[in-house]
Amino acid sequence: MQTLIAVTGADGFIGSHLVELLVERGHRVRAMAQYTSQGTWGWLDALAPDVLANVEVQLGDVRDPGSVGALVDGADGVCHLAALIAIPYSYRAPRSYVDTNVTGTLNVLEAAKEHRTPRLVHTSTSETYGTARTVPIAESHPLQAQSPYAASKAAADKLVESYHASFGLPAVTLRPFNTFGPRQSARAFIPTVISQIAAGMEEIKVGSLTPTRDFTFVKDTAAAFAAALTTPGLEGGLYNAGVGGEISMGDLARTIAEVMGRPHVRFVTEAQRTRPDASEVMRLVCDSTRLREATGWKPEYTLESGLAETASWLTGNLDRYRPGAYAV
Repeated sequence: MQTLIAVTGADGFIGSHLVELLVERGHRVRAMAQYTSQGTWGWLDALAPDVLANVEVQLGDVRDPGSVGALVDGADGVCHLAALIAIPYSYRAPRSYVDTNVTGTLNVLEAAKEHRTPRLVHTSTSETYGTARTVPIAESHPLQAQSPYAASKAAADKLVESYHASFGLPAVTLRPFNTFGPRQSARAFIPTVISQIAAGMEEIKVGSLTPTRDFTFVKDTAAAFAAALTTPGLEGGLYNAGVGGEISMGDLARTIAEVMGRPHVRFVTEAQRTRPDASEVMRLVCDSTRLREATGWKPEYTLESGLAETASWLTGNLDRYRPGAYAV
């Protein structure tokens, strides 16, 4: 008998890839997608018909307890990915981040508790660590919320921790570092650079090129979720997911240009693409030893192979993007 996995945020970037992987591994998926007047299902619309044949799409919103309860009822596991994630927009509308990321997570926790869900995987973010005090960053690193987005995710993480301690909820928190790949929002660094190069621009508009990040290809991140969902004995744990490599945004931009055969493009920093000084996280590099040892997970993609696949996909889907436009 197939297990039924409920996924919030299934219509998003990582969520849609996770749905694909779960179906590929033999699960049925109940996928939450937000209602739109166009009748679309976000990135679930991009999945192949044979994948969607094993997906039950439920329109709903994590801010609504009723739709969350209906999603979780009868599920063998829940992967909670729904969140507002754009850091720049969190400066403009912080309350919306609390409503979705904190209250939404509370609704998922309450539903999982009520329906006695055997396993909940909650999505955190490396942004909760802030600028690295020590590298690589292990799970014991202090939390430093340097943006309203990071603060909302840290609060959600602590709610999950409290529900495990208070009610024995079998929850696992996965903390991915920077993920990239096909279907990523144009607000993110890699797709905004790729889309401008693919559109033939010679002057590529970027944000700060100084910070360093640890990038994981989305299929590897999806595999980390699957490992956190199915490996026994992880309940109550927090696990980083990342490659363990570090690259500056400037070197990343030049690597993208080389992968796309356009090494001579120029990169221009725009003030509107940079974060406030005290809010900018300058360095993130992952220590995923705990996850690797507990589950056997390890990344399969190199940065270059992931960038090549991403560039190929995005070039073929350039009509979905607005190259050069600033998007929060």
